[in-house]
Amino acid sequence: MSIWKQSVLSLVLLVGAVLGMAALLPSANAALRGFGLGGVLDLVGLEMAEPKAEAGRGGAGGGSRGPAMVVALPPGEGRIADRVTAIGDGRAIRSVMVAPETPGRVTEVLVQSGQPVQAGDILLRLDSEAERIAVERARLVLDDARAALERLQQLQGSGASSGVQLREAELALRQAELELRQAEFDLSLREVPAPVSGYVGILGVEVGAQVGTTTEIAQIDDRSVLLVDFRLPERMVGRIAPGDAVMAEAMAGGFAAIEGRVSAIDNRVDAASRTLRVQARLDNADDRLRAGMSFVISVDMPGEPAPAVSPLSVQWSRDGAFVWVVREGKAARLPIRILQRSEAEVLVEAEFAPGDLVVVEGVQAVRPGAEVQVVGEDATAVATTSAPASL
Repeated sequence: MSIWKQSVLSLVLLVGAVLGMAALLPSANAALRGFGLGGVLDLVGLEMAEPKAEAGRGGAGGGSRGPAMVVALPPGEGRIADRVTAIGDGRAIRSVMVAPETPGRVTEVLVQSGQPVQAGDILLRLDSEAERIAVERARLVLDDARAALERLQQLQGSGASSGVQLREAELALRQAELELRQAEFDLSLREVPAPVSGYVGILGVEVGAQVGTTTEIAQIDDRSVLLVDFRLPERMVGRIAPGDAVMAEAMAGGFAAIEGRVSAIDNRVDAASRTLRVQARLDNADDRLRAGMSFVISVDMPGEPAPAVSPLSVQWSRDGAFVWVVREGKAARLPIRILQRSEAEVLVEAEFAPGDLVVVEGVQAVRPGAEVQVVGEDATAVATTSAPASL
């Protein structure tokens, strides 16, 4: 016979011998349960038998064993987590594509790609010789009109000028002032300022390039805050509101999860996809994120309440999961249905009675109907609820 067959046969014989001892000797059964094998013994039908008190024994040194010492806590209350995830695209809170208002030739570029700018900073200048000449001409015309009006005002006292001439001179002065303002405005258009504060994208022009009113010079993004648009299922209508917290994780990886807030909710559900458009704000003060990045948005909504027990209290048998509860000083097995599990608690569905305590420690020594003694912070409460009222 091969070695592996001999090993398997030896293992089977060993397991059979152990189970046989557990079936015949209560002490062996208890010892195996002490090693954490109570669930296995229950599955194969080797439940721990209750020790019977021997008739006629009593007094000092006689009697049955004392009540099992356990740590028990009342069931808590938790809520079933309802997490909804969606994919969203981020965009800058303000984003402007810059284009010149007049055509011309670029004579000077004052910024570089990726440079931060403030609103009003000059990005580039266009050739402006003709506009400068127009400004000088308008100033000369204004000076001449002002001098002509002053002469007529001086002659008016001597009767050498009429009221009509004076009104014409005033009109000419006003016209010259408007022409100067127009010339100065045309000159200002030869400079392209930043309309918003932010970061300059890649420049699309160079010195000497001929540009028009549709030429895209650069895009400026204010990415101090990113707006992420995403869609949630129709069932979230009425359950999410502006100001609710969301968690965003960049799909690019390498970024820690960012907490954001819902900033806007659409006023209708899309009839085709049955989804609701939602917008969230993500703080980007450290400027690590970029507009256009995709994010996994997680929204945690409080679900239905459910009893919560410690993970240490959950036991298993052939019939499923159960917990030991203390009722009137005795142990009782209570079947449960696990709804949700975490490291800290297990949310269950069970028929808990008022005053029930769930055994957390000492479950190996508990038997149905056996008396138990609760030790720890809840022992006083158990003694109070389980003791009969005095008459």
